[in-house]
Amino acid sequence: MPLPDLLPIQPFTRPARGAVALPGSKSLTNRALLLAALCDQPVTLTGALFSEDTHLMAEALRKLGFAVTADEAAHTLRVSAQAKGFTVGSAELFVGLAGTAARFLTALCAAAPGGVYHLDGVPQMRKRPMKPLIDALRTLGADIRCTGVEGFFPLEIHARGLRGGAVNIDASESSQLLSALLMVAPLAASPITITLVGGVRWPFVAMTINQMAQFGFAAKLTRQGDAIAVPTGRYAPPPSYAIEPDATASSYFTALPLAVGGTIHVSNLLPPAQGLQGDSQFLTVLQRLGAVVFAARGDVDVTVPPRTKLRGVTQDFSEFSDTFLTLAALAPLLAGPTTITGIAHSRKQETDRVAGMVAELRKLGQDVHEHEDGDGLTITPRALRSGVEIETYGDHRFAMSFGILGCHDLHADGRPWLSIKDPACCAKTFPHFFELLETVRQNSLAP
Repeated sequence: MPLPDLLPIQPFTRPARGAVALPGSKSLTNRALLLAALCDQPVTLTGALFSEDTHLMAEALRKLGFAVTADEAAHTLRVSAQAKGFTVGSAELFVGLAGTAARFLTALCAAAPGGVYHLDGVPQMRKRPMKPLIDALRTLGADIRCTGVEGFFPLEIHARGLRGGAVNIDASESSQLLSALLMVAPLAASPITITLVGGVRWPFVAMTINQMAQFGFAAKLTRQGDAIAVPTGRYAPPPSYAIEPDATASSYFTALPLAVGGTIHVSNLLPPAQGLQGDSQFLTVLQRLGAVVFAARGDVDVTVPPRTKLRGVTQDFSEFSDTFLTLAALAPLLAGPTTITGIAHSRKQETDRVAGMVAELRKLGQDVHEHEDGDGLTITPRALRSGVEIETYGDHRFAMSFGILGCHDLHADGRPWLSIKDPACCAKTFPHFFELLETVRQNSLAP
């Protein structure tokens, strides 16, 4: 059912209960699509995410000559006909606002043996960081032409492969820049040594390296200080590859008991150190806030018992910053200030997430201090204002984070007090988010 332009959030009148099955990880699905295209045999991806971002990635691969078949009901994607990839001669690729698709496809086209490829996205995509990847690929021999502003989309790539050698890259603004380079590096004519300039969100890079190994890249990547050596090699495809549920998306439902109490069971969510996704570290934040987290056999239960005093914390989100909005949106319900740091790079994601969060929390009556270094904010709870319409800036994470806050029964009578503008923006990574949230609410009402 289509969502309205303005969605009032129906509060929970009873503590949450029930199980939640999450969609597949967007980050893992789009990486897996790229890696499958680099294999020489068909690969079936199970548990795949079907969303706007993964659709854009799959459609771009089709335009490049690969066969990508989808079975949404079964949550599977099959990549085949790899020998036909890049035989089209030229292609127009549209990436929307999908950062993973933009960075991964840029690297893929630059590493292609031939062809001319045009890449573009929505106007906001033309503002997102691309220059470090473009410069690195050019150093390796790529012919990439910026047809608008230098260092940004749109791009025209005249493919001729990559020659290898030494290259520097600054991935401090997005780890996807480095991940894109890593995944295509084995295709180069000679080994590549990548030297990092500036910091990087290493959990996402480690996820990429581990996923490369799962796709049969047997050569060992070695890291010495700020340098990563990538030998040439081939990917040996698995016949099927299972996508983990989305750890970032899990943050919304595992945080739901903070707003409404009760217990949420999330199936197939791997806690930190067991899965590929660094965003599962958000579970440790929930524990620091006062929630009870129980993980066993690949499932997670999060409980906030009655009369639990949830407390504000100071948390560095530099390694799992996509989840900072979840904590920030719920900070008004915590006792004492919440300080969030390590989020400066999130100003250049789908929108300026720091400035947007400050603006929306202030609408709600909260005392918010934006740090002078631009890398964080401190939220001191104040009485929540009712009747607020949350601006989402076309950013799915604003919609979902504040959607969870709206589940709090502010008036203790079930009346909606918070509405979300453009809730359909969740289609980017979690198309059925609000439908699933309503299912959980209905379950909590059952006798």
